[in-house]
Amino acid sequence: MQVGAAIVASRFAVAEVPPLTLAMLRYAIGFACLLPFAWMSLSTAPGASRPPAVGTSRAADLLAMAALGIGQFGVLIALLNFGLRHVGAAQAALIFSLLPLLTLSLGAVLGRERVTAPLVLGVLLSIAGVALSLAPKLGQAQAAHWWGEAAVAGAACTGALCSVLYRPYLQRYPMVPVSAFAMASSVVVLAMLALGEQWPARVFTFSGQAWAATGFIGVSSGIGYFLWLYALKHESPTRVTVFLALNPLTAALLGWAWLNEPLQPVALYALGLIAAGLWLATLRPTAQELSGPRP
Repeated sequence: MQVGAAIVASRFAVAEVPPLTLAMLRYAIGFACLLPFAWMSLSTAPGASRPPAVGTSRAADLLAMAALGIGQFGVLIALLNFGLRHVGAAQAALIFSLLPLLTLSLGAVLGRERVTAPLVLGVLLSIAGVALSLAPKLGQAQAAHWWGEAAVAGAACTGALCSVLYRPYLQRYPMVPVSAFAMASSVVVLAMLALGEQWPARVFTFSGQAWAATGFIGVSSGIGYFLWLYALKHESPTRVTVFLALNPLTAALLGWAWLNEPLQPVALYALGLIAAGLWLATLRPTAQELSGPRP
């Protein structure tokens, strides 16, 4: 639900705030919210982390977590913000809702998920739902905006990859410092990339409404991504990302209420297909399927 609300707020903010600048401000605010708690966590439990995996070092773990943070909190959001400049909030949320299924597919390729008939059917239903949601726009031949849809799809692929690769580090190190470190890494990179948008000068020109939207996005992201990483630490990536099925419904309703974006019946049918697909894709395998060979 937080992701859906942030998509709508981002759709409002990107009209005034460039995408890289918005991504940088989003996680700078989120990092500022988490920093006091991260400091308290490290000072009260300095030995809480586990030893690095065999064949790696703590420095290698830090580099890996920094790369994942840049991907999860930098590349993903920058692509999403760029896409939101060219597609509506509900449509972006529907495309982004493929993230759980991409996570399932990646987990299967890496041997961490079993390919079952319900999973395959769930993938097909969700793809059908996304195709249905895009049908009206494709019928209008608005090919000039295909890059917005591609950017949102790229954001979903980035999120799936990071979700699968995060868990080992979340199990070895304290939660809040990992969240804060990942955000700080992304802020440093985004601040450099956003120099092309002249953010040091432009931040003083944003309206109060744009700052209010950016502040909401930043604070909610700090809380939301801490909960997201906490869940990834204690559950499989598939069962965490599946809850993004709430994202399109939240974005569609808020986009209709706040941005006057039309809520067409076809979007509701598409949401139903995606929800059914996610439900099928995350059914626990039967005993017979568990006894079968791994992919």
